[in-house]
Amino acid sequence: MLADRFETLNRRGEKALVLFVTAGDPDLARLPEILETLQEAGADVLELGVPFSDPIADGPTIQASSQRALDRGVTPPAVLQALSKAKLEIPVVLMGYYNPMLRRGLEAFAKDAKEAGASGTIVCDLTPEESGPWAAASKAEALDTIFLAAPTSTEARLQAVAERSTGFLYAVSRTGVTGAGSEAPAEVSSLVARLKQYTATPICVGFGISTPEHVRRVCAAADGAVVGSWLVDRLKNYDGSDRAALISEIAALKEATR
Repeated sequence: MLADRFETLNRRGEKALVLFVTAGDPDLARLPEILETLQEAGADVLELGVPFSDPIADGPTIQASSQRALDRGVTPPAVLQALSKAKLEIPVVLMGYYNPMLRRGLEAFAKDAKEAGASGTIVCDLTPEESGPWAAASKAEALDTIFLAAPTSTEARLQAVAERSTGFLYAVSRTGVTGAGSEAPAEVSSLVARLKQYTATPICVGFGISTPEHVRRVCAAADGAVVGSWLVDRLKNYDGSDRAALISEIAALKEATR
């Protein structure tokens, strides 16, 4: 489904707007409605964060949202159940960490994810070298496996990440953790160019992307932009009363991909 989405965008002359939300923040019962609203506003791909107690790739905003969700009792099975209730026509990628998947069992988790409506996963603490068992379980369920590449990665690591990523490849715009930035890092173009030497798989850039101008700059080099911390902060007290305003804000981000 991810490949189909990027092919459609390419035909339209657009890049992808990828939006990240933390499942269970705000309340998990609102998740289907929120995902449907983001789809209506123009999202091309949704990343659904599965709350975890030690989210090492995430900055303060997403760490806090993950903890709030855990404090509400949110679990991976509950996240998948909520996802299954959403009426979506765009791909959903689960983003999280390896431990909950390993605890469930890789084959069982992959099956659960597919049945809930996921199209792929980003496992932040799973390295390409150790990814064989999860890649096999994912392939059996037709789930894409998306890996992270950083500006500090060696050429050998970039090649390994590029060769193993399916659906799209997640390029980290800067060193450090997630968080809304004040400017799109200059090294984005360089990193995307390095990755494109090794793969024709679409490349989306995340970390620090929070404004239409950031999206526009990223999409000049990459196949899509990932907006996370800004949206998580925007949604933490969301109750639906300002739905029209949220749709307008997301639409402005999407417009910047065209």
